[in-house]
Amino acid sequence: MVTKQQTNKLKILNDPIYGFISIPNSLIFDIIQHPYFQRLRRVTQMGLSNLVYPGANHTRFHHAMGCMHLMQKAIRVLRSKQVRITDEEEVAVCIAILLHDIGHGAFSHALEHSIVNGIAHEEISLKFMRALNEEFDGKLSLAIQIFEGNYDRAFLNQLISSQLDIDRLDYLKRDSFYTGVAEGNISSDRLIAMMNVVNDELVIEQKGIYSVEKFIIARRLMYWQVYLHKTGLVAEQTLVSVLKRAKELASRGEDLFASKALRYFLYNEVRQDNFSKETLEIFSRLDDYDVLLSIKEWINHDDPILARLCKMIIHRNLLRIELQDEPFDSAYVSNIKARVKREFDLSDEEMTYFVYDKQISNQAYFTNKPILIYTKSGELKDIAAASDQLNVQALAQPVTKHYLCYPKMR
Repeated sequence: MVTKQQTNKLKILNDPIYGFISIPNSLIFDIIQHPYFQRLRRVTQMGLSNLVYPGANHTRFHHAMGCMHLMQKAIRVLRSKQVRITDEEEVAVCIAILLHDIGHGAFSHALEHSIVNGIAHEEISLKFMRALNEEFDGKLSLAIQIFEGNYDRAFLNQLISSQLDIDRLDYLKRDSFYTGVAEGNISSDRLIAMMNVVNDELVIEQKGIYSVEKFIIARRLMYWQVYLHKTGLVAEQTLVSVLKRAKELASRGEDLFASKALRYFLYNEVRQDNFSKETLEIFSRLDDYDVLLSIKEWINHDDPILARLCKMIIHRNLLRIELQDEPFDSAYVSNIKARVKREFDLSDEEMTYFVYDKQISNQAYFTNKPILIYTKSGELKDIAAASDQLNVQALAQPVTKHYLCYPKMR
């Protein structure tokens, strides 16, 4: 007889990308229900990209659930090809992919190194997983082993973190859907159907070679059109500047409006060596809403720099941005700085918030961690060598572009 409590733990969710997603067991249901995981509903997947693509309001929660769904599909495909995967390994790898992004802070990548210093979101994800493992009596131990790459079956880790992993298969398709950028709409079903395991390595069968080529090209196009879109860049740099200025004012002892969680990170320098269990608990209560509420309040702050930066984001009146292949001429940058300094009456230190030149880089494929194609003759070949197109080899070369931001002037 199935009790009411057991029935409630066998949920299905309706996802706009894949349709119905099922939660496979009560342990995973309880992890999803945990406040640490529910926080992801309040963390946007794409930072401030919705200022460019209005539909891009999906969250890390959407992405994590989609990844779990695709992982279940991948396990079924591999088992159908006689790849031995135990029930314990299946649960563990589903938990690992479900929690792979749980360490993202407010606005995801945009503020990754602004809220805390020198700690990547993967490291914070691991801290969350270890805390949950204590709470769930060690039931996440195998998931942590796989996530860290310490388990003796390498392909399970490759499903979570590689150049053709479940994470990328979901975020490219999902981000393409919510932004409306069709170039990123990869065939995740086809790519998963072509997966296999040879010598403990995750491989793609030769029949899937064109799907892999499309996947790599789609990734490149999504980076230039979406993730590195110039308006998105300047919006996220402005958000970083807001946090930088707020921390600077906090360090001077100024009282800033902020939630308890955000206040902790504004008034304390959090690093790898002092990121304690208490810090993790406070981090788990911080999300986009905390930051956005403060930004709305800081519009009226007495500090003109902070107020101006916040208005830029709330009113979407951003800095002008120029993007080009070559570094900007130093005389050209100096001339812009002189004009901005004169027109806005800024000191040299204040100028750094409003005039800056930086660079971005996009490399769609890395040959040091190849996507392996399993040929009909039984060979394993790097996609760059197996492809009859020159595209893949060209996409393995990094492309760097330079950008310059400055205020709009009369």
